[in-house]
Amino acid sequence: MLAWIKPRPGNIRLWQAAVLVATFAVWYVLTRPGLVPPFLFDNDQQAAFFFGEPLKVLSRIWDWFFVSADIYRHLGITLLETVLAFGLGTLLGLGCGLWLALSPMAAAILDPYIKALNSMPRVILAPIFAVWFGLGVASKVALGITLVFFIVFFNVYQGVKEVSPVVLANARMLGASPRQLLRHVYLPSATSWVFSSLHTSVGLAFVGAVVGEYLGSSQGVGYLILQAEGAFDINTVMAGILVLTAFALVLDGLVGQIERRLMKWQPKSGETEKL
Repeated sequence: MLAWIKPRPGNIRLWQAAVLVATFAVWYVLTRPGLVPPFLFDNDQQAAFFFGEPLKVLSRIWDWFFVSADIYRHLGITLLETVLAFGLGTLLGLGCGLWLALSPMAAAILDPYIKALNSMPRVILAPIFAVWFGLGVASKVALGITLVFFIVFFNVYQGVKEVSPVVLANARMLGASPRQLLRHVYLPSATSWVFSSLHTSVGLAFVGAVVGEYLGSSQGVGYLILQAEGAFDINTVMAGILVLTAFALVLDGLVGQIERRLMKWQPKSGETEKL
């Protein structure tokens, strides 16, 4: 139905806004007393209890940001945990990926253990990290690192393995030392693969921080949601989910800006074919 519309940026933003408005309109209708379809719920109050009321949810968000203004401390903690987990997990993944990609013997020895750790559902480590590091920032960062590390590690490992043998042979013929090969051949190849996984990595760092807060903490947005669930306050729960969603979109947008600035040398889609 929309195939005939040219995908201009203005059109895309307009349709995205329309989808958002339509979603809230359907939500409002399904939870408004007197408007709830009788075949969906037994009574009007049941829908509001399960899904919250959008006007009350937005009112709670407004109160958090502009009236009581008590959300900023919790958002700051969640942001700190996310940034630390993202940064440390990326550095560890980059270092280990380069090391094992350039050390075939070490890679062969550690291969089954890396696969075993990667296949383990790492969210179950959250209670263990809480015991080891306490209920503060450290346990959430540790959980986020375990989620980010393997994404970056496997991308770096694959990126180094994908280096063209012709490029390596030419660099060696020109007298490049191992350090120069690492700096001018292996690292640029690995970097392009790392940036391809940044959006996933920052999302997982964010998930690690929120899940850690949800399972045990005294601050953070995940903690607010947990407290609201304990009181059966569905409006506050939905408000927390919306805030977290918007927060994640902002982080993803920042990562996209950094990627575009640092990867200017990479040809855009379609430019290679034109050449």
